[in-house]
Amino acid sequence: MIQKLVFHQFTLQNQKVQDKIILSYQLFGQKLGKAPVVLVNHALTGNSQVIGESGWWNSLIGEGKTIDTDQYTILAFNVPGNTYQDQENSIENYKDFTVADIAAAFWKGVESLQIEKLYAAIGGSLGGAIAWQMAIQEPEKISHLIPVATDWKSTDWLMANVLVQDSILNNSKNPIADARMHAMLLYRTPQSLQFKFNREKQPDSDLFQIESWLLHHGDKLQKRFQLSAYKLMNHLLRTIDITNGNGNFEKTVEKVTSEIHIVAVDTDYFFTADENLKTYENLKKLGKKVNWHQIESIHGHDAFLIEFEQLNTILKDIFNK
Repeated sequence: MIQKLVFHQFTLQNQKVQDKIILSYQLFGQKLGKAPVVLVNHALTGNSQVIGESGWWNSLIGEGKTIDTDQYTILAFNVPGNTYQDQENSIENYKDFTVADIAAAFWKGVESLQIEKLYAAIGGSLGGAIAWQMAIQEPEKISHLIPVATDWKSTDWLMANVLVQDSILNNSKNPIADARMHAMLLYRTPQSLQFKFNREKQPDSDLFQIESWLLHHGDKLQKRFQLSAYKLMNHLLRTIDITNGNGNFEKTVEKVTSEIHIVAVDTDYFFTADENLKTYENLKKLGKKVNWHQIESIHGHDAFLIEFEQLNTILKDIFNK
């Protein structure tokens, strides 16, 4: 069940004041206050429905699964403005917002729910970047930080693609569908698409299966996602940077007490493994509790949603404690 918190006069990182921020959320598993809390942050087109019917991480979370709902309370916020089950909760001034603002809103939500500490904060892609930012804002309140297929910063490659996506969203006649088709090519690899489609055509059609697949994903997202939400979520990718206003990387992570579990994908074009490996090595030099894991897959960025057996193997020891 969706529940809501409302924060009035919310000050953004740019010092502009938002009259009202609506933070909706869902709880799963054990009753709040009776078990350790695991915060799950959703990705760009995701939402708080992490398990159950249409749950996007059923392969990882549930009864008897790696993140066991018999042992943990699962908390999932919706990024304000993603309009999940609330079409009125849109944000038009999307360029005023940053990942740091979303992280701050999530912490206000955690505080409002009277949660003193998170056992874990986990998220893939944009959700993992929000988890990184949360760890910087409250460096002693997350026991296990688990950023999956993400990074603590936006690279030049990522910012370039955000610009292309923003241009499509503001200029196309079919903005959501067209932007989604472009984005799907960033989430996969040439090898993944070749493996999946092998240049085959649709039965009784001149349309190649890859073309049909892209058109389907564009149409599917257009039916369930608002344009304002896509613009906001895409823009947030550009603003990922835990060091913004905090000094260099070393100074920024100095006070973080979390055990950090970096999970990269070897073929990820969106948040590359080599950048994540540099982060791991830097954290090691600083004496931080950090672990390196890599999913091996031909599927690229989306492997964190596809290679569930590898991800379960990586995470089981964290959640079996």
